[in-house]
Amino acid sequence: MNLSIAPEVAKALEANVPVVALESTVIAHGLPRPRNLTTAKALETEIRALGVVPATIALHDGVAVVGAGDVLLERLANEAGVAKVSIRDIAPVLAARSLGGTTVAATVEIAAAAGIQVLATGGIGGVHRGAERSFDESADLEAIARHPVVVVSAGAKYVLDLALTLERLETLGVPVLGYGTDEFPAFYVRSSGLRLQYRVNDALGAARIAREQLARGAGMLLCVPVAAESALGRDEVEEQVRNAIAASDRDGIRGADLTPYLLRALGEATNYRALDANIALLRANAQVAAQVALTLCA
Repeated sequence: MNLSIAPEVAKALEANVPVVALESTVIAHGLPRPRNLTTAKALETEIRALGVVPATIALHDGVAVVGAGDVLLERLANEAGVAKVSIRDIAPVLAARSLGGTTVAATVEIAAAAGIQVLATGGIGGVHRGAERSFDESADLEAIARHPVVVVSAGAKYVLDLALTLERLETLGVPVLGYGTDEFPAFYVRSSGLRLQYRVNDALGAARIAREQLARGAGMLLCVPVAAESALGRDEVEEQVRNAIAASDRDGIRGADLTPYLLRALGEATNYRALDANIALLRANAQVAAQVALTLCA
């Protein structure tokens, strides 16, 4: 895999200046226009404000781009037919020289190849509800386990089976840390009710554990609950998720299309309060990721 590392990012990595990787499928597939582009730029601004270099990752013209510029961000946000790239898709999309937005899994792999230690996202993928029938499990989980990258997220997306997702992370040897919380966050919802074994209260505590885990050649998950003023209620979201899953079954939605379908349905059902919560947690996670990256480079 050929990497095209932006000069600013390459210079930062060489000088031990902190860098935070950002995934790009949230731009191409996760958020509606025009808020996808404004949010992508806002995340980079949040990171830069703390003295950290952002590196949005995507595939373009046969290379993995580490540090997408404004033109590429605009293409990811506005063009139709941008490929959604998980790990299985990297080679085919590179070979086709297509434009691709990278998921957490693909972004983790590319970030690790570039030497970036921290990644910020909204919520990771995981084990889907009904996985005992569909065997539907996100590649995010194994990617985090295999690559030395700290993934900062608001837990896993609420549409998933969160208890099974935690079980899989445990099996894969991924430490899951609550950032100022003892419970696993659930994306739009501050708490899933699932207890976590490990808690840290600041970037220093997270970085201490990260140094040990990254030295083992493996990654970890740092979970930041969405701010109370942006959060949705668990009962409300659960009802809407059940409705959305039933609709997806009727419509025959499967595989990579399922999570975007469910998130769009949730956005509509909550009068787009879910979208506002998503953007708020993305920005908060970017800030925490930048603080952790700063501490790791200190």
